[in-house]
Amino acid sequence: MLFKMFMTFFKIGAFTIGGGYAMIPLIQDEVVERNKWLTMEEFLDIIAIAEATPGPVAVNTSTYVGYKMYGLKGALICTLGTILPSFVIILTIVKFLWKYRQNEIADKVFLGIRPAVAALIFSAVYKIGKTMKITKTTLAISVATVLLIVLLDISPIYIILVAAIGSIGYFRSKENKL
Repeated sequence: MLFKMFMTFFKIGAFTIGGGYAMIPLIQDEVVERNKWLTMEEFLDIIAIAEATPGPVAVNTSTYVGYKMYGLKGALICTLGTILPSFVIILTIVKFLWKYRQNEIADKVFLGIRPAVAALIFSAVYKIGKTMKITKTTLAISVATVLLIVLLDISPIYIILVAAIGSIGYFRSKENKL
């Protein structure tokens, strides 16, 4: 099972261009849909935790999935599976391809990849949004968050901290009413 977990995250790490957010739909597909290691609700909780903790979201997500499955050993295996492909690719680029960094064809390839990466990120937002229990309140919070980040250039870190504190306060007050 540990080998399967390693290979799953190795494959995700090797074939995802665009960073952590582009990996989320692939991680969701492998972890929730194909292997049924987690429920969608557990996956959403892990994504929320991965977002709120320091580090790349894909690495954090793989670490939390591995830990949930097999404790520390699972966390290490899944994390290694996620970061090893990037490490090898970067070493290869530095060793063999650095001399082509100003190549016009390479520039055009990366220009062509950008829309695909944006589509992968939108796909993650869409899939996660589809499974959430969206209410008028959660929709308003989401829209307000986007506006704060885009229009007012407020750091997502502050928004995450405010959301975490607000959520704790909300659910504590809800528990006290019971």
